[in-house]
Amino acid sequence: MPNDELMLNSIPVGDLGLVPLKSCTELGKKVDDYLVSWRSNRVHNHESTMELSKYKSDSYIVDAEVPRFGTGEAKGVLKQSIRGYDLYIMVDVTNYSLTYKVCGNINHMSPDDHYQDLKRIIAAAEGKAKRITAIIPFLYEGRQHKRSDRESLDCALALQELIGMGVDSIITFDAHDPRVQNAIPLSGFETVTPAYQFIKGICRDVKDITFDADHLMIISPDEGGTNRAVYLANVLGVDMGMFYKRRDYSKIVDGRNPIVAHEFLGSNLENKDVIIVDDMISSGESMIDVARELKKRNAGRIIAVSTFGLFTNGLEKFDKAVEEGLIFKVATTNLTYQTPELLSRDWYINCDMSKYIAYIIDTLNHDNTISSLLNPYDRIQRLIAKYMADQK
Repeated sequence: MPNDELMLNSIPVGDLGLVPLKSCTELGKKVDDYLVSWRSNRVHNHESTMELSKYKSDSYIVDAEVPRFGTGEAKGVLKQSIRGYDLYIMVDVTNYSLTYKVCGNINHMSPDDHYQDLKRIIAAAEGKAKRITAIIPFLYEGRQHKRSDRESLDCALALQELIGMGVDSIITFDAHDPRVQNAIPLSGFETVTPAYQFIKGICRDVKDITFDADHLMIISPDEGGTNRAVYLANVLGVDMGMFYKRRDYSKIVDGRNPIVAHEFLGSNLENKDVIIVDDMISSGESMIDVARELKKRNAGRIIAVSTFGLFTNGLEKFDKAVEEGLIFKVATTNLTYQTPELLSRDWYINCDMSKYIAYIIDTLNHDNTISSLLNPYDRIQRLIAKYMADQK
């Protein structure tokens, strides 16, 4: 349960309202279950006041939907009053499993469709909510965060648009480049790293891993993810290495410059278990190439860890990589859509983020700091200590 000492002595900003869009239905339900459980068992010091009349509830999910017309056009609808609410709207812009009809033809929802639905629900609130927080785990257009030629700055434009519509704060996870928040310097923007959930998932599914410098190493697959790897290595007290992606900048294939070679920078990997940590697995080619290079250097078991498991080219490449012994396990979160096929794989570690999101929402609703939640160092240390003690 969250830090009740802080919760019990603070009045919520407003009545809590959770709006998980259809793309986030399952994750939103899990978050709601945690909030209902915590608050039903919490005896608040100010429970008798009018401000807490809706503090305990059977559900905090607001009745909302985004119906579509035959042309494919849509509208956002809130089916209950949200006046004075502290609203948290959740959307998974990568959930391609959802479909809608356009003149009788089936269309799969794209990130653009999900983003428009988010704006529709914000517009439906009509400024009546006391505060609106948008929870966008995979930051919309996060990979188009900087201009290197005559290009659009999609992520910056989206952030400014949301703030202009009345969103007070934006919460995302493992932003591709957190500096994109410079587009909205006077507004709230938090990028959260699920390091604790990764370690928890590995401890649960891998029973014989040793967390020390002699047996484990953290690897960044490219220079852009170095900070992520450095943090995890520091927390675990192990060494880290990185790969430099040498690209052919004279060509563009599938919207990017193809990788010519992976150059390794790091110490001896002989028989060490390796955790490759990245923000996303898209096609998976880069992750598998890095694993192959590590195996050439006599690395032990390789665990691929990524916040977002998109697997845009399917799972067959990873099935083959596991069969060949290149990769031992793959750990990603449920912040993006997971196919039933992915969840059924023996090599897959599912890291549930619903409890963490519920912690953040509960804390923010009480207008308390989430600094301790954003830095899980102490929690990871306790988890590792317990894991090592259980191995003895």
